[in-house]
Amino acid sequence: MTHDRVGDPGDGTVPTAIPGESRYVETNGVTLHTIDAGPTTGRLVVLLHGFPEFWYGWAEAIRPLVEAGYRVLVPDQRGYNRSEKPDTVSAYSVDALAADIVGLIDACDRETAAIVGHDWGAAVGWWTALHHPGRLSGLVAANVPHPTVFTETLRTSWRQRFSSWYFLAFQVPALPERAVRLGNWRPVTRVMRRTSRSNTFSEADFDRYRRAWDQPGAFTGMVNWYRAVVRDRPSLTADRVTVPTKLLWGDEDRFLESEMARASVDKCETGTLRVFPEATHWIHHEQPTAVSDAITSHLQATDRAWVHSHYHCRMRCPLLTVVTGMWLASRCVMSPAARRQRW
Repeated sequence: MTHDRVGDPGDGTVPTAIPGESRYVETNGVTLHTIDAGPTTGRLVVLLHGFPEFWYGWAEAIRPLVEAGYRVLVPDQRGYNRSEKPDTVSAYSVDALAADIVGLIDACDRETAAIVGHDWGAAVGWWTALHHPGRLSGLVAANVPHPTVFTETLRTSWRQRFSSWYFLAFQVPALPERAVRLGNWRPVTRVMRRTSRSNTFSEADFDRYRRAWDQPGAFTGMVNWYRAVVRDRPSLTADRVTVPTKLLWGDEDRFLESEMARASVDKCETGTLRVFPEATHWIHHEQPTAVSDAITSHLQATDRAWVHSHYHCRMRCPLLTVVTGMWLASRCVMSPAARRQRW
């Protein structure tokens, strides 16, 4: 169920240059704030931000996707900005985060959606593709590897262990939340500046981020993602990605070793890799046009593949064309839960 909420504090405003409306969506037992843009009949694309961003991290990708005909949903993931912030660390397990996205797809009355994610958003995208492959039409991951590749690299690479030191630092109760507030959030903005190309983030951008971080309980919710993944040690039910996948990688990422990119694509049945040699971890901010083009081309390719496979199947069996048409028509007037129960 979706509904508007007018007059809330915090950064839920949508800049005039960005198409879309601010909406709340109930999913998987929590309420998430989202930006909903594009034609309601367009194929659904869900854009997932990472740490320490919020929906605004994908601001420059929304209009290109809408102009390509897609319906675009961009949530503040649980714990962030204006979305609900559960109190317990266990509520931020990656299984729960993936279930949030499946619930968003249900709330839009769709069977499938494409996921585009950066950083933690990409991690949620990989996890959803591995645990709920039937709900995804495609995946675009930016600068985060396949979960098994990341785990194996942590076991064998001291360089990656040192680069991931903050995973352990965030395990300390309460202290990280207090430390990052020093100097008007200077520790966070300084890291973002130092790990990105010059002038990637403007002062206006940081003003928006500060307002999001200032939301009550927000930074604790954000850090709880790291606490949960270390404490819970989630395990995969599958290792091979069957969803058509494109991995975008900024080669100057100071957080993640680039060798993990190729290894991640090797774990996909249909996977491609595009490396941006001069981009950092913040690839979608530094090269927004190229990233948006890469996303759109991948989604359009998966759309064509779906149409092609269904067209040839129906041509081989005219009766199936009629039956499939009746089946699709019946599903259009049923809720996702009713559809799965019946079929």
